Amino acid sequence: MTHPMTINFRNIGPSDAVEAEIRRRADKLQRLNDHWQSFEVTVEAPHTNQTKGNQFQVHIDMKVPGAHLVISHDPGNSDAHDDIYVAIRDAFRAARRRLTHHIESKQHR
Repeated sequence: MTHPMTINFRNIGPSDAVEAEIRRRADKLQRLNDHWQSFEVTVEAPHTNQTKGNQFQVHIDMKVPGAHLVISHDPGNSDAHDDIYVAIRDAFRAARRRLTHHIESKQHR
């Protein structure tokens, strides 16, 4: 990775375990393209709902040569993102798809 990764927490306290999971998934993503210019992950719990609990959101903002990719995965009405690790998994899956599409489109040009 060209520049270090930044991890931000909003409306939630920092967690070493969550940071470790994000770094593990970022390392896997880096195998697709290791020429990142910047990589920022924001984990937030924007809503505290007494009946549903927290719906975690994970936003990934990465710049690679030729693209600025912003990933913000929304589970819709699902309760899937009550679990922070599921929210992280889904966001990184979306990032992998987006980065793969970017790489493939560059190769076809």
